[in-house]
Amino acid sequence: MNERGAESLSTAASASESTNRAPDRGAPENSRVVLGSDEISRALRRMAHEVLEGNKGGEDLVVLGIPTRGVPLARRLAALMSEVEGREIPVGTLDITLYRDDLRRNPTRRMEPTTIPDGGIDDKVVVLADDVLYSGRTIRAALDALGDIGRPRAVRLAVLVDRGHRDLPIRADHVGKNLPTSSRERVHVALSERDGDDQVTISGGDR
Repeated sequence: MNERGAESLSTAASASESTNRAPDRGAPENSRVVLGSDEISRALRRMAHEVLEGNKGGEDLVVLGIPTRGVPLARRLAALMSEVEGREIPVGTLDITLYRDDLRRNPTRRMEPTTIPDGGIDDKVVVLADDVLYSGRTIRAALDALGDIGRPRAVRLAVLVDRGHRDLPIRADHVGKNLPTSSRERVHVALSERDGDDQVTISGGDR
């Protein structure tokens, strides 16, 4: 794979959408589980089939995960689609830190490399994978980042959770679970690759 993007010692703003996803330390004690491990597995398998059906197979598909938890989700989706198709579906990562429109307001974090599979994304159908869709600003930044890398034929969006409250006219093509929330609530996604377990929880809001 070709690695693109900055490998710098400087810090940059967090790629997480404000108040939409879990901090690395995990969900707080008062959270309630809305998706367990088995439900996440079933949702991802369904999404993988939806992507293949919509694309009429795996031809020219490239899956890119948005750090942090979009990356393991992208790898799982690509593995599931590869299993169905009997051939490898290319998968990579897309760091969108420097494309955020809130660099001055959000906490900083270390940038992660962007990795684009051999063959690039030109004239390919790119599936962006992320854990939570909230304001839509992360996805807008991802589209800007893609524009600097190549020119895909189409871009699809696959998210594990869509919690609503959009600031921008952005819609996911493939959703694991639509989760109505209040703006006071936080959605926490834990994945075994980073957190040791698979679950989605909600905390905060009116009890």
